[in-house]
Amino acid sequence: MPGAPVNVICMKWGKRYPARYVNILFRSIGRNLSRPFRFVCLTDDAAGLVDGIETLPFPENPGITQAKWPNVFLKLVMTRDGFADLRGPTLFLDLDLVILGSIDCFFDYKPGKNCIIHNWIERRKQILRKRPEIGNSSIFRFEAGKSQYIYDTFLREMDRAQDRSIFQTEQAFLTYAMKERYWWPEEWVRSFKFNVRPPFPLNLFVPPKKPKGAKFLVFHGKPDPPDAVHGVTAGKIHHRVLPAPWVEEYWKE
Repeated sequence: MPGAPVNVICMKWGKRYPARYVNILFRSIGRNLSRPFRFVCLTDDAAGLVDGIETLPFPENPGITQAKWPNVFLKLVMTRDGFADLRGPTLFLDLDLVILGSIDCFFDYKPGKNCIIHNWIERRKQILRKRPEIGNSSIFRFEAGKSQYIYDTFLREMDRAQDRSIFQTEQAFLTYAMKERYWWPEEWVRSFKFNVRPPFPLNLFVPPKKPKGAKFLVFHGKPDPPDAVHGVTAGKIHHRVLPAPWVEEYWKE
């Protein structure tokens, strides 16, 4: 029996990610989520998006002064009660993701709690220090209709949220504003550049392999999924990567 309907939300603006990224994300969720879902894309350009994707305009700027609106602080705004008429479990997803398997567990895990990725740091830095208690907002879940306190914290402390000397990123402030939060299990969510791309100099000789047990592969920063399929030969030598054609098996409409 399918579970109760859930929400998935993403956002697209500017030229970095074309409509294809949203369509692939939507289709991938349809293949890998066994319960009914509402898929919402906040965007200023709905051209090219397939049927079934609900599009909504960006909300008004709540007072952000340090960056052009819209920006990543939208991830705080969407926790406001009543936002987009969302109710219940809501999973935010960045567009540069590849879904590798069933994602039902992302709604079954810690129901009613805030869940987010434990942000990665470079391998060499992990040797010297413990990973900071900061989330990566590429994938996080909150309870729509019961998360006003996150938004209220953002409004109350907006100047601090934008101060890079206090919170280097919006996801650092989101982690703080969540108060109680839980990390997704490490095996479920893997970083392409930190967990899958071989470290230098192996990256020049060994192709990336699909991570065992992973549900999501996150392409935060560069490269993007199509780059991984064909390989990256330009740029810094330790960022180069051999082709990973298996990515294309999952990143498709």
